[in-house]
Amino acid sequence: MNVKELQEAIDEVLPKDCELAKIELEGPQVVLYLKNIRAFYNDENLITKIASKIRKKILLRCDSSVLLPPEKALTLIKSFIPEGAGVVDIKFDPVFNEVLIEAMKPGLVIGKEGVVLKTIILQTGWAPKVLRAPTSPSEIEKAIRSSLLNNSEERKKFLNSLGKKMFTPSETCDWVKITALGGFKEVGRSCLLLQTPKSNILLDCGLNTDTSDSTRAYPYLNAMNLALEQLDAVIVSHAHLDHSGFLPYLFEYGYDGPVFCTPPTRDLMVLLQQDCINVLNSEGNGAPYGERDIKKQLGHIITREYGEVTDITPEIRFTFHNAGHILGSAMVHLHIGEGMHNLVYSSDIKFGRTKLFDPADTYFPRIETLLLESTYGGKDDIKPRLEECEQKLIEIIKKTVERKGKVLIPVFAVGRAQEIMLVLEEYMRDGNVPIYLDGMSLEASAIHTVYPEYLRRNVQRRILQNDSPFDKKIFISMAGKDRREVAESESPCVIIAPSGMLSGGPSLEFLKLLADDSKNSLIFVGYQSALSLGRKIQGGEKEVPLVTAKNKLEALKINMEVDTVDGFSGHSDRSQLLAFVKNLRPKPGKVFTMHGDEQKCDELAKTINKMLHVETRAPLNLDSIRLK
Repeated sequence: MNVKELQEAIDEVLPKDCELAKIELEGPQVVLYLKNIRAFYNDENLITKIASKIRKKILLRCDSSVLLPPEKALTLIKSFIPEGAGVVDIKFDPVFNEVLIEAMKPGLVIGKEGVVLKTIILQTGWAPKVLRAPTSPSEIEKAIRSSLLNNSEERKKFLNSLGKKMFTPSETCDWVKITALGGFKEVGRSCLLLQTPKSNILLDCGLNTDTSDSTRAYPYLNAMNLALEQLDAVIVSHAHLDHSGFLPYLFEYGYDGPVFCTPPTRDLMVLLQQDCINVLNSEGNGAPYGERDIKKQLGHIITREYGEVTDITPEIRFTFHNAGHILGSAMVHLHIGEGMHNLVYSSDIKFGRTKLFDPADTYFPRIETLLLESTYGGKDDIKPRLEECEQKLIEIIKKTVERKGKVLIPVFAVGRAQEIMLVLEEYMRDGNVPIYLDGMSLEASAIHTVYPEYLRRNVQRRILQNDSPFDKKIFISMAGKDRREVAESESPCVIIAPSGMLSGGPSLEFLKLLADDSKNSLIFVGYQSALSLGRKIQGGEKEVPLVTAKNKLEALKINMEVDTVDGFSGHSDRSQLLAFVKNLRPKPGKVFTMHGDEQKCDELAKTINKMLHVETRAPLNLDSIRLK
């Protein structure tokens, strides 16, 4: 459907007394600006009729000529919102004709069946956009919301330009191919190029934080044989740096297109990328991009919820599905051509019970090709039940505390930190042992409270009832505290700190302070990549090399007790991966394994081949495969 056909289709359905002022294309969605929005609301089904007619997401806004001045509108809006809503801030965005309302209880701002929102737009003309306030202060949420508002004009120009490109007539799609640019037969720098005759889509763009070797740290973008300007879109599955960490680099070197991800992924991604810059610069390695590139990236992000079908080019549409891995993590279902081929990119999935999330989805409209992660796809990768893991973790902590030692738990700040916090909040709520949180863990937890709808129902309910498990007094922030003082104090404690693989950051700093004392314990609760310091220590090495601040190599002796508690990982183990594939509906025609050590990818591919009797393969980086 071109722009002229779009206009004609809307005119057929929209009553004349709505006084349509203009139609704007904002990326994949269509915005109707009306002078008489009250007439539109006379038919409750009108927006559904238009959306089904044009098969696009529809947004309604009032024309600028009928907006109340912000001062008058603000007074009215405050009178419409119930007192208990906990409104934190109200700001007006005249570029999009929206009013942004940040509140602790968005449900009260919305009202039953949206009655308060409807009243606001009818009485003031401003389209309300409700934002949930975090239950504890979050600098990253504040910065993101401020940046998006301050850069509204640039963002609107970008969305309008993108919308015109997306509404060009599609041509026949007669082939589809994928090229592995990173994360195949390895963990780290995940990146996949999907191509058709007229579309070039990048799925993830990560980096490997566990190596300083540039030949292994970054995706093989030069193998695309494309200029970055030729990319139509990037889809990011989740925020972890091995999937999103190299994305700002694209913007530094010429990419100017959209980035699609879920709302939590956007916020967590910015948090982790900024931390990545700080860590790399502090270690003297230098970051491959700067904060201005992250800011530019932010203006190009288009968020989509689970289950929301979105056109990405005239011949490709995609849908996010819950992956169960971390907050906002998604599997990507791509519908290519007019039903010519359907591909599911699993990225990282958890098809098992956790305290934070529901298991990964298994129902899709169609699947011809499945790209499946294999982090724990090896024949021996069977993990214990969650209850056993929790008991083992608590036992190690209690024994360490009894001998007056300290427990260091290296974690990924997003996902594992919150999972461990939920366990400790349940078993150690008496507060007798202080639990210190260092690095980004508190900030990431605050972001979790902004998006409770992505969490398991019991955690979601607690946050909505102002009983967030992440805000309990047993958790003490390390902000403003001296690590050496905590490490050298005589009192036992638990320390939760990123990075999870001891590749840098607070966990490595605490390791240096605690490693020599046999009373202390180091507990691994997440995946340790083959090149990481964590894997060396986990493998039993009692002396490991470290680069000092003066860029000299020195040996660190590991005298502390080292334990691994498997089962907390956000990745599925082998049995869960096989159960996921068995439960997929419909059954995929082809399965390609990725995101795992070489042997694990091969073993999982062979097992699925025998189990499903379908074509399977474990591609290498730089392999190109024609799917159709």
